[in-house]
Amino acid sequence: MNISSGLFLLVGSFLCVSGGVGVLRFPDFYTRMHAVGVTDTLATAMILIGLMLQMPEGIVVLKLIVILLMTLFISPTASHALANAAMNNNLKPKLNMNEDSKGQTSSNP
Repeated sequence: MNISSGLFLLVGSFLCVSGGVGVLRFPDFYTRMHAVGVTDTLATAMILIGLMLQMPEGIVVLKLIVILLMTLFISPTASHALANAAMNNNLKPKLNMNEDSKGQTSSNP
């Protein structure tokens, strides 16, 4: 039980770190939001399942299941609302990877 719990916690932690790396490495808001939006739901699920396996008492598991269900419903909805708000405020995705912050194409190959 401890090994499977540790495995879930390890995978969840890796997904959290990979989402953080995505925020730092990706070029624009939408790709950063995608990196975090995909990884946070799965990472939270893995960590909560690992915690359920760590402490298999009834009330603790029930509370963790409620937290998991809320996360599974709220996180994708919040990501969608955030993307819609960005689109409504005319935040355009970065389509050309050679553009600098002023929107001009760089001359370096």
